[in-house]
Amino acid sequence: MNSKNAPQAQIVLYQDEGRDVPVRVTYEDETFWLSQKAMAELFSTSQQNISLHLANIYRERELDEKATHKDFLSVRQEGARIVNRSVSFYNLDAIIAVGYRVNSRQATRFRQWATQTLKEFIIKGFVLNDEMLKNGKAFGKDYFDELLQRIRDIRASE
Repeated sequence: MNSKNAPQAQIVLYQDEGRDVPVRVTYEDETFWLSQKAMAELFSTSQQNISLHLANIYRERELDEKATHKDFLSVRQEGARIVNRSVSFYNLDAIIAVGYRVNSRQATRFRQWATQTLKEFIIKGFVLNDEMLKNGKAFGKDYFDELLQRIRDIRASE
C-alpha cells in the first residue's frame, strides 16, 4: 500500500520517570505510524534490532503484516536533487508489540507504563488522557465530546 505524505504530529506515547516522552508520529487511518528508525530511537535500540523483532512478530503471526505495515512517500533533498523515497512505517499495534520485545531501559519504561495503563483500565473500566482532553481536538476529532456522549449513554441506562 502506498500513501501520500500523511499528517505529522507530536504525541506523548508514554511517560519515563514521570516525564512525558514525546514522539513525532505520522497519523493516518485513525492510528499512529512510526518507521523502524523512529522505533529504534523511541526504544533506545538499533534499527536492526527493530527489524528482527518485526520479522519475528510477523513470522509468529502475532500480527498481520498487511494490516500493520504501510509504505509512505518521503520527499527529501539529497544534495541538489529532490528525491522521492518509499519508507516503511508500522502502526500502533506493531509499535506496542515491538515495545514488549525490545530489551532496553526505554523499552522497560514503556512496558511499565503500558502495564500500569492496562491495570487502571481493568480495575476502573476506563483510562483517561487528561492532557489530551484538556487540549480539545486531537487529529481533527474532538474526543471530549465523544466522551461526554458516552457518559450520557451510560447514565441513561441506569
